[in-house]
Amino acid sequence: MNIPFLDSWRRRRGGERTTVLVSAFDRDPEGAAGLLAECALLRARAQEAGVLLDDTPRSLEALDQLPPRWREDPEELPWVGNDAGLYLGTVIVRTVPGAVWDVLPGGRAVVRLASGREIDVVGAGLDWAITGSPQLSQTYGEAAEGR
Repeated sequence: MNIPFLDSWRRRRGGERTTVLVSAFDRDPEGAAGLLAECALLRARAQEAGVLLDDTPRSLEALDQLPPRWREDPEELPWVGNDAGLYLGTVIVRTVPGAVWDVLPGGRAVVRLASGREIDVVGAGLDWAITGSPQLSQTYGEAAEGR
């Protein structure tokens, strides 16, 4: 994701990309969560298929039903998977009580449930994009149940 103001901030402070992400969450968690929720490519593919991504569990079920045309494009596949994971995380954080975004050492964004369990949502999104399993709605259901 190219965000010019973050690039200039990083240059001024000599920080790594990880520092920027952690700092963004520390200073403005809602703004950082908004950036993670953009998922532009996934939203475009969903819109082309007539699916509205409204940040609800129902939209995850609709994504699970999409024909996986992105698998035909090896360059697009990882981007759709990354977006699917960030979107899954967005739905979890917005609808599961106590769920929050967290940044692990190395800069990996995960969702932490109230129970303390971490969900590698980007990994789950990539698995879904590549194989279709586990379904996004299944991963959401497990998070909602606290598993």
